[in-house]
Amino acid sequence: MPSALRISPEVEAAVAAGRPVVALESTVFSRLGLPGPAGAEALQRSLEAVTAGGALPALTAVLDGVARVGVEEKEYGGVVGAGRKAGERDLPVAVAQRWAAAGTTVSASVALAAAAGIAVFATGAIGGVHRDWARTGDESADLAALARHPVVTVCAGAKSFLDLAQTLERLETLGVPVIGLATDEFPAFYSRRSGLPVPHRVDTAGEAAEVVTAARALGYRGGLLFAAPVPEADEVPIEEVEPIVASALAEAAAAGVTGGAVTPFVLERVAAGTGGRSLRANVALVEDNAHWAAALAGALAAAGRD
Repeated sequence: MPSALRISPEVEAAVAAGRPVVALESTVFSRLGLPGPAGAEALQRSLEAVTAGGALPALTAVLDGVARVGVEEKEYGGVVGAGRKAGERDLPVAVAQRWAAAGTTVSASVALAAAAGIAVFATGAIGGVHRDWARTGDESADLAALARHPVVTVCAGAKSFLDLAQTLERLETLGVPVIGLATDEFPAFYSRRSGLPVPHRVDTAGEAAEVVTAARALGYRGGLLFAAPVPEADEVPIEEVEPIVASALAEAAAAGVTGGAVTPFVLERVAAGTGGRSLRANVALVEDNAHWAAALAGALAAAGRD
């Protein structure tokens, strides 16, 4: 069997030299995350944000049966057009069965970043504990992956259709430090506020890097979660999103939509219900997270050279 994992030469060289690298999830850019041209726009803006911040972007994906860290520009179309996604547990199957193209979720992307030696990862919003957890036991594998792998994740909180309070409780149980980036509240994806306080706050990438450095010095080898709110100009307030989400979840339950299919189902309904504003918010927050991640990767690289 050909190599199951391919790390691009550029990413390998940058990691070996201690230069800043930012891993990127790909499901968010695929049609399962952002439909139509929004996915391609978000990908391009994220790549440019990482590069402008002085870091090397390392897009993760599965292409032609190989788990990839670092994707060439000519392959972006396969990522954006991917009609399936792979979590961490799916990666062995995706490789063995030679999946043509699959977006990597947060759990898979964090695992691949760790395998490549990349310290910082940027995404849109993480998965978490679902609102009907007591009945279904549905909890995203993202949370355990964040705890298990030594990768710093920058996100806009958790997806707004989840139980955000229980997601924060689960992250506490797993021992994942949660830190707000210039915010005192845990962001709610499209919305800057959830009403839920973050345990800790920093206001600069340098301060964030100091937290990461201290964690490693103390022997902590798991992940850290930094949450940045969507830019204010692009926000869809939670008061507007919540009724649409509640209706979409009820519709999903009635239609028998479960598991990983819930996310694209609800995102599509929210996009329609907000007249496309949620798509614009999603693109903006992904780009903003990439900016933060690049600055954090740069600060960590500089600290490593001191």
